[in-house]
Amino acid sequence: MSEIERMDRKSWLQGLVFDEKGLIPAIVQDDIDGCILMLGYMNQQSLEMTLEKGLVTFWSRSRQKYWTKGETSGNFLAVKSLYTDCDSDAILVRVEPKGPTCHTGKRTCFSWKLDEPSEL
Repeated sequence: MSEIERMDRKSWLQGLVFDEKGLIPAIVQDDIDGCILMLGYMNQQSLEMTLEKGLVTFWSRSRQKYWTKGETSGNFLAVKSLYTDCDSDAILVRVEPKGPTCHTGKRTCFSWKLDEPSEL
């Protein structure tokens, strides 16, 4: 039995749970090797834009505007598939990255590791 449950687009979108600000976290993962590349937030419109263009588009909480990842750098994130978690309050976007994802030039935004987590 497969762990993946396939859903039609309408049902999948209707099941999503956005927070009180109308946002949902979107984890971006490399479709080939599973590396977590970044985390962003989407609202209903940015999710629709992502589905229409096939490129990851977020709602920028700091700039209060839509932005398609790569629009200035050329390092776009081409959508391969989308998933929701069991509570439907987070999205996993599997992508084909077109260059580094992080604005620092690194492949992933998660490149800073706590050296001694056992001391917590």
